[in-house]
Amino acid sequence: MTRFLPFAAVALLGLAGCSKSDDAGTDSKLEVRLMDAPGNFRSVVLDVRQIEVHLKEENDPDGWKTLGFTPQAINVLEYVNGRSALLVSDEFAPGDLKEVRLILGPDSYVIGTDGQRYDLKTPSGQTSGVKLKLDKVTLRQRQTFQLLLDFDVARSIVERGNWNPNKDKKERYLLKPVIRVVAQDLRAGLRGTVNPAAALPEVLAIRSTILGPDTVSTWADASGAFQLNGLAAGTYQVQFFPSTTAPAGQPAYRVVTRTGIVVTNDNVTDLGTTALN
Repeated sequence: MTRFLPFAAVALLGLAGCSKSDDAGTDSKLEVRLMDAPGNFRSVVLDVRQIEVHLKEENDPDGWKTLGFTPQAINVLEYVNGRSALLVSDEFAPGDLKEVRLILGPDSYVIGTDGQRYDLKTPSGQTSGVKLKLDKVTLRQRQTFQLLLDFDVARSIVERGNWNPNKDKKERYLLKPVIRVVAQDLRAGLRGTVNPAAALPEVLAIRSTILGPDTVSTWADASGAFQLNGLAAGTYQVQFFPSTTAPAGQPAYRVVTRTGIVVTNDNVTDLGTTALN
C-alpha cells in the first residue's frame, strides 16, 4: 500500500473517538500516525474541522460515519525525519475501511522562509470534503492495525501562477494535498546524514515498480540528518538536491545520486554520510 493520493493530509489530526462494538473483547485496535515529508517553509499549519470514515461500498451514502474529535490545528513540520504523531489509538469494530473524508476550516496557513504568513486556500476541502481512498484495509478481531499517513508538503502547497507580491500577500499558495498511505506491514526505512549540513537538501528515495517510479521524499534537517520511514522492501535510487548555495570561497554544493540501495522488511538501512561538495 504505497501510493500518492490527493488528500489534505494532516486532517486526521485529533482523530480520537472511533466506534466500539458491543463486545469489546472482539474489537480491533486502530492506530493512525502522521508523519511529514517537509517542504521549504518555516511552518505549515492545517485547520481540521471534521473527520468521517466510509465503511461500505463507495456509492453507498449510508456508509459514512462521523468520528468524534476536537477541531484543531497542527503544524505538520513538527513530524519529520522519523518522528510521527499518534492521532488515533482506540478500539474499533472489525471490518473494512473504504475511505476517509475530512473537512478543513478556513484557517490553514504557512509561514514562508521570509517570515511572512500566507493563507492556504483549499476549495474542495472546505465544502464537500477531501477523500482518501483506502485499498484493502481490513481491521481484524483482536489485531492492531496501523495506518501511516505521509503528508508531502513540497508537493501539496502550490504557488499561484498569477500571484502578485505587490497586491496580495495572503493569496500566494493553494493547498492541493498529496499523501502517501502506508499499511502496518511496511516497516522498512532509510536514514543517514549529509555533509555539509548547510546544503539542506531534499532527499528522494525512488523505487521502480510495474506502475512506474514510487518516490518518497524528505529534507535533511539543520544537523544534516534525514530519515524515511514506511518504505516497501526493494532496491532504491537515492537522490540529494541541495536547497542552498555554498558560501563564497567554498566548494559548490552538487546534486548527488546513489544507486543500488537495498531496503529490507523491518529494517532501517543506514546510508552513512553523503558528501554534497
